[in-house]
Amino acid sequence: MKRLVRGWMSIIGLFCLLAATVYAQQPVIERLDDAMIARIKDEGLRRSQVMDHVSWLSDVYGPRLTGSPTIKQASEWAQKKFREWGLANIHEETWMFGKGWSLERFSAHMIEPQVQPLIGYPKSWTPGTQGLVTADVVYAPLRSEADFEKYRGKLRGRVVLVQPARAVRMLEGRLILRMDENDMKEAETTPIPPARAVDDPDAPRGRGAMWQRRLQEFLLAEGVAAVFDRGSDSDTSPGGSNLSWVTQRTDGGTIFVQSGGPRDERAGQVPPTVTLAVEHYNRMIRILEKGVPVKVELDIRARFHDETAPNGFNLIAEIPGTDLASEIVMIGAHFDSHHAGTGATDNATGSAAMMEVMRILKAVGAKPRRTIRIALWGGEEQGLLGSRAYVRQHFADSSTMERKPDYDKLAAYFNIDNGTGMIRGIWAEGNPGAGRIFSQWIEAVRDLGVTMVGPRSVGATDHVAFEAVGLPGFQFIQDRLEYNSRTHHSNMDVVDRVQRDEMVQMAAVAAVFAYQAAMRDEKLPRKER
Repeated sequence: MKRLVRGWMSIIGLFCLLAATVYAQQPVIERLDDAMIARIKDEGLRRSQVMDHVSWLSDVYGPRLTGSPTIKQASEWAQKKFREWGLANIHEETWMFGKGWSLERFSAHMIEPQVQPLIGYPKSWTPGTQGLVTADVVYAPLRSEADFEKYRGKLRGRVVLVQPARAVRMLEGRLILRMDENDMKEAETTPIPPARAVDDPDAPRGRGAMWQRRLQEFLLAEGVAAVFDRGSDSDTSPGGSNLSWVTQRTDGGTIFVQSGGPRDERAGQVPPTVTLAVEHYNRMIRILEKGVPVKVELDIRARFHDETAPNGFNLIAEIPGTDLASEIVMIGAHFDSHHAGTGATDNATGSAAMMEVMRILKAVGAKPRRTIRIALWGGEEQGLLGSRAYVRQHFADSSTMERKPDYDKLAAYFNIDNGTGMIRGIWAEGNPGAGRIFSQWIEAVRDLGVTMVGPRSVGATDHVAFEAVGLPGFQFIQDRLEYNSRTHHSNMDVVDRVQRDEMVQMAAVAAVFAYQAAMRDEKLPRKER
């Protein structure tokens, strides 16, 4: 009898253990506040102000290069809106950036053998020409130290073309990147990382930043009047996600302009540099190859802004929480931009959407349990400088992993930085627990076209600063539209490329996510480190 009882007890114990195991594996059922979500969507969709935010940030205060007067003007405008909406704790948090830069005037013409206004834009942190200059153009393909000796003493006072002509392809294939069924299936997979590359001992070295610095030093010492380049001809991937979506960059007057010099004590110690439309660059190369002289007129007026006080900043504001007010849900986007356009799709769109999230939540009278904090970051274009500075000050130093008191108070951070396309889902950043929660939240916005949770980790924008210290930071999945083919870091990054309906959807979806994160009983799960 005792043996029988012990047998039954063993069976019962095993059953209880199995039941407990199965129960533990069941996902937490998320409570969705249907009434409040309906109010958020109604306010966001029917009374949206997001395009007005975009226009102010881009048309009026663009571009917003970190350290420039215009980004400060944009901050003053945004702070005024935050006060109008009744947000709390509105302030800037500053950090050392280096010298600022702004462009005051630019014009360029080919005047011989024929007259042609040149489409182009000076690189940021390039010095000016000290007035209008007229100069001969020379093609000098400088690729090695031997080339320096070949051209030494021959370039003074000239405008130098360093790159060869490049082929200009007809536009074909995918230019507008709206996710199709195959893209969505790919986004829902976790890729196998490629094998680590083995260094080729015969490969040329020093062709990156060090070579560019050496080249600039040579050209500056030779006293060139300016340098023209024709930009990159590479296709561009969506950035940070290792996906196969690739679009062809559009030429035809679209120029992808990058930084042209340092912002430290060496600021201005490079030759004036202009990126031209490839078609105009190529024309000059072809003329010179025929032995016909080319002459240009060029006027660049640029100003450097000394850092008498820290001139990098992040703009912060909050909706205070209630019973869990000490805990924080953060939303954000980078406030700064490149300089060639007006910073519309990169990233007035993200900043405007997150500003609209805060306006919506205040307009519907939301009372979040956790504090919802918006952060508009500076210095993203120079390497996530603003978000890294904020995380280091408030949460943890990624180099030492020394944690600050607020480290355990962050529930989640949500980021937008991929242009003007609608939100299709969210990247789970290799965090399956968060992914299961997001899958349930998506049901509340499936009618707005949000359908998926991508499991993989993505990079290249400000949520990375949070992920680097083990905090749950997330980036929304967006349709890229023209972001990679036309507007990213180009002179075509302007308000006319922003899509109104997509922006309205973006802000409404982000508002639902922020509200849900602020209302749930527990903070979002963190990945094991």
